[in-house]
Amino acid sequence: MEDIQDLASIRIMVDDFYTRVRKDELLGPVFSSVITGDWQPHLNQMYDFWNAALFGVPGFRGSPFIKHAPLPIGTEHFIRWIKLFNQTIDGHFQGQVAATAKNKAELMSVLFQNKLQYAKGQKKIIF
Repeated sequence: MEDIQDLASIRIMVDDFYTRVRKDELLGPVFSSVITGDWQPHLNQMYDFWNAALFGVPGFRGSPFIKHAPLPIGTEHFIRWIKLFNQTIDGHFQGQVAATAKNKAELMSVLFQNKLQYAKGQKKIIF
């Protein structure tokens, strides 16, 4: 297996990950309640997000937390999200950028969980 190298690699990663998400009994209903039709606009945004996060390529615009804050999600959703994300990466890639992608996903998970708890008045920090 090769490392994540470019936008083509990111497309493979994102497409496979969201295929897994849509089929997942915990995450699928959450996403399908928000994305009711064509998934391509969301996928395009995720290509841009990961291209910026991994390679510093400009193009992503948005506030991911704001879109996730109103969703009915908790710790179990983040645990499953990380599990599926890591399975996706490990199924396609190996190397430094792949490891960086998994680390960034984990950091995002912790950040989102902290912000959600803070927004709900539970000023706990999760590590």
